[in-house]
Amino acid sequence: MFISSVLNPLRRRHFLRSAALGFFGLLAIAAVLPSAVGQAQAADDKKEPEQIRIGFQKSAVNLVILKQRNTLEQRFKNSKIVWLEFPAGPQLLEALSVGSLDFGLTGDSPPVFAQAANKDLLYVGAEPPKPESSAILVQADSTIKTLADLKGKKVALQKGSSAHFLLVQAVKKAGLAWTDIQPIYLAPADARAAFERGSVDAWAIWDPYYGAAELALKPRVLTTGKTLTNNNSFYLASRSFTQTYPNTVLTLLDELTKADLYVQQNRKEVAQLISDLSGLNLATVHLFLARRPSPSPTTVLNATMTTDQQRVADSFKEIGLIPKAVKVADIVWQPARTVQARK
Repeated sequence: MFISSVLNPLRRRHFLRSAALGFFGLLAIAAVLPSAVGQAQAADDKKEPEQIRIGFQKSAVNLVILKQRNTLEQRFKNSKIVWLEFPAGPQLLEALSVGSLDFGLTGDSPPVFAQAANKDLLYVGAEPPKPESSAILVQADSTIKTLADLKGKKVALQKGSSAHFLLVQAVKKAGLAWTDIQPIYLAPADARAAFERGSVDAWAIWDPYYGAAELALKPRVLTTGKTLTNNNSFYLASRSFTQTYPNTVLTLLDELTKADLYVQQNRKEVAQLISDLSGLNLATVHLFLARRPSPSPTTVLNATMTTDQQRVADSFKEIGLIPKAVKVADIVWQPARTVQARK
C-alpha cells in the first residue's frame, strides 16, 4: 500500500507533465501551420504550367511579335508554348471554352456571346480602344451613301465578332431596326469573296482584313468605328488556368506590354515579322499598324473598361441577339493581393 501510494502521485505528475507538453506542442504546430501553408501557396503561385496554349489572330499584333521572336519560349523555361491561329474571335473562344486553349485575344463581342452561352472563361487583360481599326465597306460605285441606306441591304459579317457590334451600332445610329437589314454571317475570307463578286451590298470588317481589302479592292468606307464603338480588344483565359497559374497570366500581360513597346520602337522590323507570319504584304501591315493607338499596353480590366463592355452586352440583349442578359463584371478577373510579385 505504501509503495502504491507513493508511485501513484508520481505517475500522476508524469502524466500531467506529458499532457501539458503535448498540448503546448500542438499549439506550437498550430502556430507554424499558417506560415507553412502560406509558403506552400507562395511556392504554388510561382509554379509554371507544363504547357501554355495560346490562341491568336492576324490582328493580334503583340501576340504575333511574341511568337515570332520566341519571347515566351525563353521566358517560360519549363513550359511548352503552343500557338494556334484562328480566323476570328468566336472560333478562338469556342476552343478556349472546350479546353483546347488556355489564353487568347479577341474583340469586344465574342466574350459577350460566350458568356451568354455559359462558357467558363475570364477577362484577364485588355488593350486600349482602336475605333479606327474596323469599318463598314461598300463598293466604290455603290448607291449606299449613308447608314440609313443600309435598309433592306445584305451586309456580310462574322457573327459574334467585333464587326457585329459595329454593325449593331451603325444600324441604331441610322434610326433603323436590326430587322431592317439582312445580315449575312460569313467568316472573313468568305465575306471578302462575297463582297468582291457583289453577292452582298456591304461588309463589316476589322483589321488587317479591312486594310487588305482597302488597298486591293479600293472600296468606299461607309463608316469606321469612330463614334460608334471603341473596338476594344480583350485577353481571355480559362478559369481553371487563371486560378491555377495567376502569376503566369500576369507575366503574359507584362510580356505583351513589352512586346507593344518593341512594336513602337521597331516598326520596320515588326512589319516584316507580321508579314512573314500572316502572308500579308508590307503595305497592308503598315496601314493597319498605323491605325493602332500608340502605345498599347496590356492591363487588367478597370471599371471603365468593364462598364464599356457591359454596354456591348446590353446592346446585344436589347435586340435579342443573345438569349439572356449577362453581367460582364462576373467574369472579370481581379488578381488577388496575395499573388507573388512578378519576376
